[in-house]
Amino acid sequence: MGARQPEPVARWAAGEGYQARLAMPQAVLGVQCTTEVVTGLVFLAPDTPLLAPQNALAAEVARQLAAYLADPRHVFDLPLHYAATPHQAKVWQALQAIPCGQVRTYGDLARELHSAAQAVGQACGANPLPLVIPCHRVVSRSGLGGFMQQRSAPTLDIKRWLLAHEQR
Repeated sequence: MGARQPEPVARWAAGEGYQARLAMPQAVLGVQCTTEVVTGLVFLAPDTPLLAPQNALAAEVARQLAAYLADPRHVFDLPLHYAATPHQAKVWQALQAIPCGQVRTYGDLARELHSAAQAVGQACGANPLPLVIPCHRVVSRSGLGGFMQQRSAPTLDIKRWLLAHEQR
């Protein structure tokens, strides 16, 4: 029998497995990549066993995650590959334009993109590359909103930590 993959904190696709599992506050970051492109970043439970990078690109993700943890203004520069609908691609591009330490509301992005707030939220929830595509920087008009298609701990604890980290 093969080894069981750790469960994502939220019900988030685990894909083909992880080429690294990296420690960070509030979670372990599962890295999915080939030798050439990063295909997914998945927040896993904090007690998930760590896995040293299995290839050079996973090691580069680990290096850049450490740089982000040391300085939230670090800009990720990784080769990415993901599938997206045209709407998701527009939303994800808009997310990458939100400066570190700032937030936007789902409604703000919806107006900017001529969409609906719920559709923006769904695109944020489908984001396969959180941190690199910073969906945590989008909040609801009346509060924190959701994160990774959830509105409860522990996923919101991760979002709170990321937002607080970027405020320093």
